[in-house]
Amino acid sequence: MKLSIIIVNYNTYNLTKQTIDSIIGEHHDFNYEIILVDNASSDGSINKLQDEFRNIVITQKLRIIMNKDNLGFAKANNIGIKFASGKYILLLNSDTVLKENCLEKCIGKIEKDRNIGALGCKVILANGELDHACKRGFPTPKASLYYFLKLHEKNPSKYGQYNALHLREDDIGEVDCLTGAFMLMPKLIFDKVGGLDEDFFMYGEDIDLCYKLKELGYKILYYPEAQIIHYKGGSSKKKRFKVIYDFHQAMWIFYKKHYYEKYNFAVTFLVFIGIGLKYLVQIIKNAFK
Repeated sequence: MKLSIIIVNYNTYNLTKQTIDSIIGEHHDFNYEIILVDNASSDGSINKLQDEFRNIVITQKLRIIMNKDNLGFAKANNIGIKFASGKYILLLNSDTVLKENCLEKCIGKIEKDRNIGALGCKVILANGELDHACKRGFPTPKASLYYFLKLHEKNPSKYGQYNALHLREDDIGEVDCLTGAFMLMPKLIFDKVGGLDEDFFMYGEDIDLCYKLKELGYKILYYPEAQIIHYKGGSSKKKRFKVIYDFHQAMWIFYKKHYYEKYNFAVTFLVFIGIGLKYLVQIIKNAFK
C-alpha cells in the first residue's frame, strides 16, 4: 500500500519545511511519497526546500513540481495528483503539523471501509481550539442563516448544522464535509469525481469535492483519533484583499453550482446580498487590524 501526500507551497518556506519534517520525522509502516507543488513562489522558498530535503529528493521520496504561475489551490493539487502513484492520496496544507501516528491511524481506518470517500482528522488551531472546518455541514441557505444569526450558540443541536454540532469534537462520525487542510481519499474515488473544481481558486473546493462524493453515495468520515495542528498560514491577523475576495467568491460559486436550481429567486437574491454584506464587513474589519 502506498500513500501520495500532496502539498502546495506558496511563499511559505518555514511552514512547508515544518510540515514535511513532521511527515519524515516518524517511521511509517507503509510506503509513501510527498509531491510538493510550488505555485510560482517569489521568496526563494522552493530552492531552499530543494536544498533542505536534497536526500529525499534524490531517492524520489519527495518530488517537486514548479508551476510558472500561481494557479490556485485546486488546480495545483490536481496537477500534483496527476503524478501520484499511491492507492491513497492525502491533501495536506503546507501550514500543518502531523501529530503522533496520525497517518497510521487514518490509513488503518480507511482501509477497513471501502465506502469511505474521504476521511479527515481532528484539526487543532495554534491556540489549542478546534478548527471547525474539519467537520461541518453543507452551507445551505438555512444552515448559513442560522450560523450568521449565531442561533447555534443558543441551541447547538437545533441550529448547529453549519458546524456539524450534532457531533462532538472527539466523536467519530459522518459529516457533510471536511477541510482540504487534511483530506485522505482513495485515488480511484478522487479520479471518479473528477478531482477538485478549478473554478475555485482558493477556498470552497474542499466543500465542493465532498458534495460530489456524497452525491455518489460515499461516506465523509470525521476521525478525531488522529490529529494535526493547523497554523492557518502564519501569525498575521491582517489578510490580503485577494484572500478575502476569493473566500467570498467561493461561497457564490458553490451556491450557483449546487443550490441555484433548487431555490427561488427570493432566496437567491438574499444569499447574494448576504454574501456581499459579509464581504464588505470583512473588508472594513480587516482594514482596521
